[in-house]
Amino acid sequence: MITKNRQSDSTINEMIKKAFPEKTAACIKELTEGMCNVTYNITFSDGDECILKIAAKDTTGNTSNEICLMAAEVNAMQLVREKCSFKVADVFAYDCSKTICDGDYFFMEKLPGVNYSFIKEQLPDEANQKITHEIGEISRQLCTITNPRFGFLGDTKRFDCLSDFVQTMLQNLINDAQKKNVDLGCDINKLTEEFEKEKYIFDEVPFATLVHWDMWEGNVFVEGDHVSGIIDWERAMWGEAFMDDRFRKHNRNTTFLEGFGKQDFTDTELKRLRWYDIILYLTMMTEVFYRGFEDKGQYYWSKEQFLSVLEESKKIREKSGAST
Repeated sequence: MITKNRQSDSTINEMIKKAFPEKTAACIKELTEGMCNVTYNITFSDGDECILKIAAKDTTGNTSNEICLMAAEVNAMQLVREKCSFKVADVFAYDCSKTICDGDYFFMEKLPGVNYSFIKEQLPDEANQKITHEIGEISRQLCTITNPRFGFLGDTKRFDCLSDFVQTMLQNLINDAQKKNVDLGCDINKLTEEFEKEKYIFDEVPFATLVHWDMWEGNVFVEGDHVSGIIDWERAMWGEAFMDDRFRKHNRNTTFLEGFGKQDFTDTELKRLRWYDIILYLTMMTEVFYRGFEDKGQYYWSKEQFLSVLEESKKIREKSGAST
């Protein structure tokens, strides 16, 4: 995978020496989960542990919506530590100088618990319900972190209105897909025309909140039947809470929404949700060809989801037109 910037033990030991002059590594173990950056579990000679995360050496494997991902992640975790009660890892050292390693990297605290995606199927329903409710509560907490303008956390560019930000995300993905000749299975011109017609639906969102964007089970750590931490903040953005993965049509459920405090959606909110669905599935389709995935299963799954959203939107517009 293009973005997996693996380093030799000798290089990692140099990184450790710079970050922790008094420590030496007893064990360096790569963690194989994750589809972008490479991560290592570092066990020190004194028994302490931490996580080392290394970014790709360049942006070859990134889509246009992935900007300064490591800086975005560090900044997002700092914001959450200051403003929220749920757990994110402390960052012990962050180095973007590329003097030792050809990619940006940071050392962070190892969170307690285990990756939720590893154990979800083995947990009783009651435990899964509690965890899902807590994820909703966490998503709601993020809404307390606000910004007057919209944009990617890793980017300096900001947008005065949400519609311009979402339109930029959409157009970036379309351009990226065309560069890699990705078959999206639809008329892209019609898609962009429909967005222009519905841009007004974003105007009712007056300011931005912090959005994780990718809070699926693999980015949630649990201990017992409680969330013990949230990881992978590199795609964080100033947007609308509904942009997060937990609100996508394949994920959205009553228990999460109860935790978030939102049970019903207005017609304009439902339209926004569908556009956010489209952006996620376009991202998942396109990144397969940027990351260099050998298995194209993600592409076919996300394309099916994408086309189903388009079909649903078409039927709703036709029904609305027939009723007027």
